[in-house]
Amino acid sequence: MFAGLTVELREIVLKNKPAQMLAVSPKGTVPVLELAGGDSSERFVIEESREIVEWALQQSDPQGLLNTDLVSANALIDRNDNEFKHWLDRYKYADRHPELSQLDYRKKGEVFLQALESLLAKNRFLLGANISIADIGIMPFVRQFAHVDREVFYSLPYPNLQRWLRGWLEHPVFLQVMVKCQPWQEGDELVVFPRTTTITLKCSSEVNASK
Repeated sequence: MFAGLTVELREIVLKNKPAQMLAVSPKGTVPVLELAGGDSSERFVIEESREIVEWALQQSDPQGLLNTDLVSANALIDRNDNEFKHWLDRYKYADRHPELSQLDYRKKGEVFLQALESLLAKNRFLLGANISIADIGIMPFVRQFAHVDREVFYSLPYPNLQRWLRGWLEHPVFLQVMVKCQPWQEGDELVVFPRTTTITLKCSSEVNASK
């Protein structure tokens, strides 16, 4: 969306992975992006969220999401991916991880939230006055954390983080991305997203993934 590129969107349900998806990406995880050139030998696949985002912004970055301290941005995203997501998963599914209580998992996740709160106390966005790749890389996971128990999240002493998250939940780009599509089946009518024309890609994502 921020890059202004167009994708052929194929929503899938991970419990029912289509053979076409597994042929493109045997790894079987989402999202997966297949870049389709004019010659099949030119096609290649990107299977990691951050790499997909980076690739898209390298093609087009009209809002300058890469015009930031990329060392700091990548360090923050690394911490999100390697530390925060670990505790988020256990907070969401505490019954699967009885080693600690859900409260314990929440508190461990809050260590990262406190770091974000400190950044947002100084700036509107994580790394400055403008949106950066760090914001779009981290926001979906903070949203997941908040939605485990919204009442608890908004009672925590993180007013700047809460303001930041609310802003994202009301952002036109977020609202457009969250429009639901039916799971893809072979023979379905092509779903182009968003409805502009720039380049042709194929993108698979799970229904309600990261929601």
